[in-house]
Amino acid sequence: MVSQRTQEIGVRMALGAQAGQVQGMVVASGAKLALLGLLVGMVGAGGLTRLLQGLLFGTEPLDIMTFTGMSVVLLGVGLLASYLPARRAASVDPVTSMRAE
Repeated sequence: MVSQRTQEIGVRMALGAQAGQVQGMVVASGAKLALLGLLVGMVGAGGLTRLLQGLLFGTEPLDIMTFTGMSVVLLGVGLLASYLPARRAASVDPVTSMRAE
């Protein structure tokens, strides 16, 4: 997303957007996508536990601790995966990015 929106980010920076604002915009976009993925995954996993109940050993089909723990881990990975490009986007030189395309 960051590489596709380089020109837009450059324009925002040229118009006075602070690096923190650009980082926040990119991380918020990544967080929304990560939360959507978590929601779809939890609904799918909740439905599939009924089918896989015979293969689960040592846990209940809808173990809240497992669902919560894995959701926190996956959300953390999603936020980290969006923070790293956000740092790069905040350091974009507006002139260079507008000349690139």
